[in-house]
Amino acid sequence: MSEKSRLDEIKDELEILDINPTIFARKEIHALPDILSENEKIVYLIEGRNKLTNHHIILVATERRLIFVDKEFMYGLKVEDFSYDKVSSIQYEKSLMLASIDIHISENILEIDNVGKYYAELFCEKVRDFMARPREYFKSKSESTVLDQLEQLGRLKDSGILTEEEFFAQKKKLMEKL
Repeated sequence: MSEKSRLDEIKDELEILDINPTIFARKEIHALPDILSENEKIVYLIEGRNKLTNHHIILVATERRLIFVDKEFMYGLKVEDFSYDKVSSIQYEKSLMLASIDIHISENILEIDNVGKYYAELFCEKVRDFMARPREYFKSKSESTVLDQLEQLGRLKDSGILTEEEFFAQKKKLMEKL
């Protein structure tokens, strides 16, 4: 039996979370394996429309960060991610059928509309849970990420994909992050 692809794992995560993205989010969902790290888990995901560009987007909350994904045919892939300690507030506003979400990050406001009412509320609750965690929580998570990357580098070197010189150059960069 073959190993599951990262995309299949992500689809399974979404199914477990009872998240059923529409066909309009397919491009963004297919980009997630390249965006998420190997063991990064999705906490919640919503789709909507970026008020600024009028593009269909997804917003992904993981246990490490908040990720904004916009994959448009003509414009390519736009990914912005923010650690939870950079988010100063998140709120939603419901209308008759849909909702909008405003996320305040540093000096910027990310505005997403055409979000399902129920999903907007749930997404905001999940993000607030992570915003309330102490900064140390995220530091330990990012340190484990660097360690994960070091392990991955070792595997790449062992399989012959990276030369010794490339391995040590990348290892040095990662060690500086610790």
